[in-house]
Amino acid sequence: MGDRDLTPPDAVIVLFGGNGDLARRKLIPSLWDLHRAGLMPEQWVLIGASRSDMADEAYGEFAREALAEFDREVSADDQDAFTEFASHLRYRGGGFDADDPSRIADAVAEAEQEMGGEPTRLFYLAVPPSAFGPITEGIGAAGLDQRARVVFEKPFGTDAESFAELDDTVRSVLTEEQIYRIDHFLGKETLQNVLALRFANGMFEPVWNRQHIDHIQIDSPESIDIGSRASFYESTGALRDMVVTHLFQVLSIIALEPPVSLDPSPLMDEKRKVFESMSTLRCEDVVFGQYEGYTESEGVAADSTTETFVAARIEIDNWRWAGVPIYLRTGKAMAEKRQTMTLAFKRPPRQMFAAHGLRADAHDHLTLDMAGDQGVTVSFLAKRPGPRLRLGQASMRFSYEQDFGATGGVQLDAYERLLHDALLGDRTLFTRADGIGRTWELVKPILERPPRVLPYARGSWGPEAATELIAPRTWHLPEDHEH
Repeated sequence: MGDRDLTPPDAVIVLFGGNGDLARRKLIPSLWDLHRAGLMPEQWVLIGASRSDMADEAYGEFAREALAEFDREVSADDQDAFTEFASHLRYRGGGFDADDPSRIADAVAEAEQEMGGEPTRLFYLAVPPSAFGPITEGIGAAGLDQRARVVFEKPFGTDAESFAELDDTVRSVLTEEQIYRIDHFLGKETLQNVLALRFANGMFEPVWNRQHIDHIQIDSPESIDIGSRASFYESTGALRDMVVTHLFQVLSIIALEPPVSLDPSPLMDEKRKVFESMSTLRCEDVVFGQYEGYTESEGVAADSTTETFVAARIEIDNWRWAGVPIYLRTGKAMAEKRQTMTLAFKRPPRQMFAAHGLRADAHDHLTLDMAGDQGVTVSFLAKRPGPRLRLGQASMRFSYEQDFGATGGVQLDAYERLLHDALLGDRTLFTRADGIGRTWELVKPILERPPRVLPYARGSWGPEAATELIAPRTWHLPEDHEH
C-alpha cells in the first residue's frame, strides 16, 4: 500500500462474463477511468468472454453504451481517447472449461503475439460462483496458468463445505499468490484510511479498545431492491451476499492489531486473527427480514423465505475487544443507502450534565462514511452559546473531497483501485483462503437453522426486531448525532 510504480506491466486481460451486468456497471467503466488516468499498462488487450457471440467492433459499442448508461458518457473531448481505448478490446463467444478451452487460449495467444514478450495474464471471473471451478480448470487445461493472476468475484463458495471444495479445485491449478479473491469494500478509501487513522495518529490508537469503546456499528442499508437479480439473490440472500463477505471484512480492518508492516502477508495475518476471535453467530443474535413485495418480483417463488435484510450482534473475544458488542445491519429496499462504520465511546462515569441537556443514552461517536462523500466525522457534546449551561451536539468532519480535492492524488473508486492492484500484482486489499474459510464457519449455525424471516415495509429501516436487537442502544446515522 506504499509508494510504487503506478504503471502496471503489459497484460492480457480476459473478462469472463464480459457482456454481463457487472462488466457493464463496474468493470468496463473502471478500465476506462484507469485508461484516462494513465494507469493502464503501456500494452494491454481486454478479451471479453461469454457464451453469446459478438464481433470486436460490436463489443466496442457495448463498452460505449455501458459508459453512457453509468454516468461516464464519452464527451466530444474524449472521442480520440475512447477510440484508442476501444482498439484494445476483443471479444470471444462460446463456452470455456477443461473440455473446450481452445477459443480463449487462441485469443490469448494471438494477443500475446501481437504484443511480444511475456505479458501478465489477468483473468477476471465476473460469473456466478458455480462457474469458478470449471473456468479455473479450463485455465489449467489450456496451460494459461503460467504468468496468470485470477480474480474471483464474491461470494467464494456458499457455505463452509462448498468453500472447501472450491478452494481445493482452485488450488489444484493455481498457487495462493495467483489467487485474487475480490471484496470491493476493501478498495474503498475510507476503509483503507482506518489504518492511517489508527496507527498514524496518537489521539486515536490509545482509545481504540474495550476500555473506551461502548459498541461498534457497521451499517450498509440500500435503498434499491433486487431489481433483475432474482436468480442470484434467491440462491444467495443477504447473509451470504453482504455479511459473510463485505461486513465481516470491514470489521476485520476496524478490529485488527497493528501489523508489523502494511505488506499483504502481515496485514492478512492480523485479519485472520480477528476472524479466529469472533464468536460464532447464534440464532438469537440474528434478525432476518424480507421487504414487502419481494415475492412478487419476477423469478422469485411466491413462498420464498430468502432474507433481504440481516441485523446481527457479534463479539470478538480477545484482549482488545472482549465485552464490546458489535452490530451489523444490511438490507434491500430500505430508507436510504448508507455504508458507515461507527465507534460509540463510553459515557463518562459521572453524569454531572444530566440536568443540562445530556440524554441518558448519548454517546460520542467516530463515524466513517464509505459511500458518497467519503470521510470521517467525530461527534461530541459541547456547550451551546448563551448565558445558561446547555449542551448541544457538535461535530468535526474530514472529507476527502473538501480536504484534499484535486491536489489529493489519484482518486480511484473501489473497483478501479482493486483492478489496478491486480494488474500490479498487489494482493494487500484482497482476501485470503484461511480468512474466508473461517467466516463461513462463523455463520454455519445460521445457515443450518435460519431465524424466521420477518416482513418490513419498503423505505423503512427494517423489522422492529432489529431495533430491539440493539436496545437500549440505537442505530446511528451520520446526521443523527444525538444517538
